[in-house]
Amino acid sequence: MKKYIQVARLDHWIKQLFIFPGLVVAYVLLNPKINIYIVCKIIFGFISTCLIASSNYIINEWLDAEFDKFHPTKKYRSVVENDLRPAIVYILYFGLAIIGVGIAFCLSPIFCGCEIWLWVMGILYNVKPIRTKDIPIIDILSESINNAIRFLLGWFTITDSYLPPISIIIGYWFAGAFLMAMKRFAEYRMIANPDVAGEYRKSFQFYSEQSLLLLSFFFAMCSVLFIGIFLIKYRLELILFMPFFMGLFCYYFHISFNNDSAAQKPEKLFREKRLMFYCFILCILFWILMILDFPILNAIISDTLIKIK
Repeated sequence: MKKYIQVARLDHWIKQLFIFPGLVVAYVLLNPKINIYIVCKIIFGFISTCLIASSNYIINEWLDAEFDKFHPTKKYRSVVENDLRPAIVYILYFGLAIIGVGIAFCLSPIFCGCEIWLWVMGILYNVKPIRTKDIPIIDILSESINNAIRFLLGWFTITDSYLPPISIIIGYWFAGAFLMAMKRFAEYRMIANPDVAGEYRKSFQFYSEQSLLLLSFFFAMCSVLFIGIFLIKYRLELILFMPFFMGLFCYYFHISFNNDSAAQKPEKLFREKRLMFYCFILCILFWILMILDFPILNAIISDTLIKIK
């Protein structure tokens, strides 16, 4: 069964940690009482998300086998190298999805709805005739919307009574789009052959290194704009957080140029020790700015015009 378990990409479960920013923002804004019910909801919500994600990974690898053989590293995936039985693959695919949705339904209807949305996005992304991964730009936006869904999953583990601010959802979505565009840039650059890249991924027939960098830059600016709106709206002191937050985009941009870059495999980002340390510093800075007041900021940043005498 090892070759079937590999298709579920259990090592990619670490990417589901992207639900935790939604959880943190909900806690900061709503300040709920943490009890055993919420702790259990967080644990089982994470498990549910991991199972849904594995279901999506299975259909991704199964339907991409004929294209992955053109990729320098993905050609060694289990589906490409092994003769897998379709019946077992589809049993795993639907089985994990049913269990994941079942757990989500026990937590709350709205949380379950978000998990179903995450699963449906896997279908739209991988299955013909839609298969959004073959459509330029749409491939990036449709894959990165999973970031926004994960944020909602984190939020709804804390509360079912409030919706999160739309600005942070859009900002988180565009942050994911930046990551996906940089992932494609790193892959395109590693393949180093436009014809082979086009065989591996149809959308690559319309991309170039330059166009992918420009898209990444655009998505990064959009993310900073909307997340900045959210931070300043809810606490003015967080404006001091923004330059350091923008530095995170710059550092990620930097590592995408490395050979066999971790930008190609977000599940391996935890091995980037400097990046992890920088994220830790950002968390500390965010916490400090949440508890310290800087009254001078209200005097410096005014929404009224000052008349010059």
